Formats: sequence, structure tokens, C-alpha cells
Amino acid sequence: QVQLVESGGGLVQPGGSLRLSCAAAGIVFSFASMGWYRQAPGKQRELVATITGGGSTKYGDSVQGRFTISRDNSKNTVYLQMNSLKPEDTAVYYCKSLTWWGQGTQVTVSS
Repeated sequence: QVQLVESGGGLVQPGGSLRLSCAAAGIVFSFASMGWYRQAPGKQRELVATITGGGSTKYGDSVQGRFTISRDNSKNTVYLQMNSLKPEDTAVYYCKSLTWWGQGTQVTVSS
């Protein structure tokens, strides 16, 4: 049984910050590349950030300089630190491995 469980979403005002977490179970985590994706209502799912098992990162253009992906292999957890949030960041955020998706967590940026 493979499980990816996101947490940390919520409502935040523009300019604020949130940190998302994704806890993984049932997979070999330490060497696995992981990613965050997001999907806004009526829109296509888009890549937010990826991180390799060794810690190399890549970001989508829309979040470059504002978001940071990281991982703690001892906790089988990947994080997404989101700063300077904008209304257009509002979406369901999904964690994924190469083959598995989490259930998603809602992030709403609104005043």
C-alpha cells in the first residue's frame, strides 16, 4: 500500500506564507524524486517544483523565487515553503512520486 498525504493548506492573505508537507509511506523514499503540482478550478494541472533524491531542485516559472521545495529523508517527507503568495497561487496542491499522487490540499490566497 502506497500513500502520499499532503497537509498544511489553508487560507492566507496575499503576501503571506504557508508550508505544505507530504508524508510518504509504502515506497522507497530516500532516493526517489518527488514533486509538487497544482490545479486551479477549471485549469490544467501544472508543475510547481521537483526535487531529486540527492536534493537537486527545479521550479516552475510562476513560482521561481517565491517557493522552495525541500525534503527530510529521515521523515519520508517533502515540503513546499510558499512565500509572497498571490491570488493566482490559489489551487489544490498535489504531492507526487514517479508513479503515485497524493490526495491534494487546498491553498486559497485571498483577502
